[in-house]
Amino acid sequence: MGRFQVVGATVVDGSGRDPCDVAVTVEDGRFSELGGSSANGERLDAGGLTMTPGLIDAHVHLGLSSLVQPQFSFQISAAEIAADIFAAAGATLDAGFTTVRDTGGIDGGVVTAIAKGRVRGPRVVSCGPVQCQTGGHGYYGAEWEPTELWSSHHVPGLCALSMMAGNADELRRNVREAFRRGASFLKLCVTGGVVGGKDRLTDTQFTVEEIAVAVQEAAARGTYVTVHAHNNEGIRNAVEAGARCVEHGTDLDEPTAALMAAHGVALVPTFAVVERLLHDPAAAGLDDSVRDRLAGARERMAGALAVAKEAGVRIGLGSDLIGPAQDRRGEELRLRARLETPMDALVAATKTNAEIIGLAEVGVIAPGKQADLVLWNGNPLDDPDIFADPANAVLVVQNGRVVKDLR
Repeated sequence: MGRFQVVGATVVDGSGRDPCDVAVTVEDGRFSELGGSSANGERLDAGGLTMTPGLIDAHVHLGLSSLVQPQFSFQISAAEIAADIFAAAGATLDAGFTTVRDTGGIDGGVVTAIAKGRVRGPRVVSCGPVQCQTGGHGYYGAEWEPTELWSSHHVPGLCALSMMAGNADELRRNVREAFRRGASFLKLCVTGGVVGGKDRLTDTQFTVEEIAVAVQEAAARGTYVTVHAHNNEGIRNAVEAGARCVEHGTDLDEPTAALMAAHGVALVPTFAVVERLLHDPAAAGLDDSVRDRLAGARERMAGALAVAKEAGVRIGLGSDLIGPAQDRRGEELRLRARLETPMDALVAATKTNAEIIGLAEVGVIAPGKQADLVLWNGNPLDDPDIFADPANAVLVVQNGRVVKDLR
């Protein structure tokens, strides 16, 4: 479609402004006009539907679209892993997410395949492999396996979960390699995690000096570092080193939130993965020990969200879904709407996420912006459960092109 106009929809533009009833014109892949009448081009009747910008998930793991433990113990073929990744990419688009930030797992070949249109999927911004310290969060090899064999778990061009470093020099080498392989930002694990080996949420990983090496290398390329962090000491180390974003932030306290706000560091909470793993860890290919690690995490993360909001931290939105069941990515908006408002959740998943991931041309419906939009069956501001069911995304447009149409 070169030019078309959507009429009759209630438009929620992603900025936080009140909804309005206005015609939206798309031309050459961009929004060209809000209001007015179209003299030429196709006219799409969207009466009774709600239009939002294409959603953005700022924390995805497309490279972990198979059962996790079997994937990293060589029980699944590369062909099946690829099939699962491509299925998850298509399901993401069908759920109304036209852009994602992959925070570890896919290699550059997947990003390229989607960008070329060889595979259906969202626009992908990727960190490539996660950076972790030797034996730290992000390492899933068996205890008996020599550290140097971990890279043999990678499938070049398809998936590469993490690169391990034992000191600052090794980290510098690894992040340069990540950029060579197509990373557009960096992610470091600076605390232990939920889906891990021997590490705990209270552990800190990497020193301030080591994190600063990654920040230096990212800055040299005009980009940034985000960190996986659950505890306050790890978050403070990352802020001191110059990181620009924190993922999870489960135990964030008031002084640390104030420090983040003072340094312009964003937060991306991740509620959907917590709900999923508490309910059915086996569906992601994990054992029940994950539940023990998650004890109280849902309530603590909700508290961290409130603390961050009060401190004035910029707060994005990420699902962090892992395993094969990644089709209901909109669960993250439904869960956030319970803790804030549906409008807050939508703005986090559009305008704010676009700012955090550094894509200024998406995230809002406005003239000149790239034409990513979703037409929803009903009004998700009245009923945020609508976000969670991909069937409610009846029309999805990416770059001015219809990529899903259930009308």
